[in-house]
Amino acid sequence: MTEHLENVLRRPIISEKSIRLAKENQYTFEVLPRATRTQVKQAILQMFENVEVKQVDIVIATPKISRSLRTRRLRTRRAAYKKAIVTLSKGTIPIFEGVKG
Repeated sequence: MTEHLENVLRRPIISEKSIRLAKENQYTFEVLPRATRTQVKQAILQMFENVEVKQVDIVIATPKISRSLRTRRLRTRRAAYKKAIVTLSKGTIPIFEGVKG
């Protein structure tokens, strides 16, 4: 099943680690669960001008588990998601420019 490239990237992930990686031209995005490396690369090239993608790494983030204090039973607090770490050889992505590290 082919996804529309506009829908492949869900949102940028902004955290301490992603800000540190942005200084090394690596940007982190949450992507659709079925997204492939090729689709992520094409979506980046389509959405952002003057960028050249060097590498795309895909990581499936595990769900976060929390305990209920009252019953001590385990329950899932947040679902698993798929993220892509995109390394650029040329250009920058403007979403991360205003974030100070």
